[in-house]
Amino acid sequence: MTTTTSFDALGAQLQQMREGLLAQLREQRGGAVGRAEAAAEARTLATGDWAQDDAQRDLTFALEEREAAELNAIDAALQRIASGEYGQCSDCGVDITPARLQANPVALRCIQCQGVWERNHGEAPPPKM
Repeated sequence: MTTTTSFDALGAQLQQMREGLLAQLREQRGGAVGRAEAAAEARTLATGDWAQDDAQRDLTFALEEREAAELNAIDAALQRIASGEYGQCSDCGVDITPARLQANPVALRCIQCQGVWERNHGEAPPPKM
């Protein structure tokens, strides 16, 4: 089992990741207007390629969804630390190896269960921070 001291270090790392992501989001949004709204406004002013504007808007939405998923994964990991469930596989309950948690502090599953999950769902895991 991973020690409390290493959980403290991983918790601090998660908190730094969270703060960095929030700062990035604030910078990208440029204030109160979100990127999607800014793109829509630019589109109405543009006289050029509407297809390019639509593609840019779709990309912006996809990036915002990814950033929200990253933030949710970090918050969930911090909640697991607070509740004492951090470092336990959500599927089988075994301890997740310290190396895996160090590489991916938001990991929900041990490496074996993650492989099964990916095969069953046909998709990659949530993004690493």
